[in-house]
Amino acid sequence: MAWFKRTDKGIKTSTAEKKDAPDGLWFKTPNGNIIHTRELKNNAFVCPDDDFHVKIGSKEYFEILFDHNKFTELDADMKSGDPLKFTDTKPYTARIDATIKKTELNDAVRTAHGKMNGLEIVVSCMDFNFIGGSMGSVVGEKIARGIDYSLKHKVPFLMISKSGGARMMEAGFSLMQMAKTSAKLALLDQAAIPYISLLTDPTTGGVTASYAMLGDFNIAEPEALIGFAGPRVIRETIGKDLPKGFQSSEFVLEHGFLDFIIDRRQLKARLTTLLNLLNN
Repeated sequence: MAWFKRTDKGIKTSTAEKKDAPDGLWFKTPNGNIIHTRELKNNAFVCPDDDFHVKIGSKEYFEILFDHNKFTELDADMKSGDPLKFTDTKPYTARIDATIKKTELNDAVRTAHGKMNGLEIVVSCMDFNFIGGSMGSVVGEKIARGIDYSLKHKVPFLMISKSGGARMMEAGFSLMQMAKTSAKLALLDQAAIPYISLLTDPTTGGVTASYAMLGDFNIAEPEALIGFAGPRVIRETIGKDLPKGFQSSEFVLEHGFLDFIIDRRQLKARLTTLLNLLNN
């Protein structure tokens, strides 16, 4: 005799009472591997089955790098103005306000100082979710002030880039940030304070053409898109097909523009080793 017997025929659960898995509980990589988001977080947002590096922002990088996630953020309340009164499909000010509300970020970069395995460090980290991580006046100013803090306190500076390039809504004001940040980094070099640039997916445009490629060490995550113009633009300009893997971090490393590629799970330990070597 069966230990269980259905007394009513058919499924009686109404549609409203059915239980679905909550959104965001699982993550599927481009290779088809599925991983629980809790396991993904515990693995530095890298899928253990295929080593796919999930795109993350400043919140996650700060959790990975700073000891016990303790840090002091610099210029947290700084927001973009609208010096050109720019309007495309909507006014720039409206776009900024909507993005702040959606992302809970005030602009495309956050800068903080704290300890990484006991070593003092300043970290500026870009957020691609804020208008494609575009570089505007606030991004340039916050990075410049982060460098100023490094200079004043003689603390190493780490830049984590993730950007589509200059912010078109600020035109020339945006492009001026390339010169400003580069000049500040020159002061860091003169003071012999280490500057490490970490390029993540994607790092393009004016960011690549300025501070992202000016590190004492330029390092990158695996399979990150790194370049100036996009592959389609280059292909149409030169009229030729591009090499396989063009503008990937592996391709850029092979051609001498990077010092090494680092798995995110080893990032904190490798950075600590590198800074200890530089300080000795």
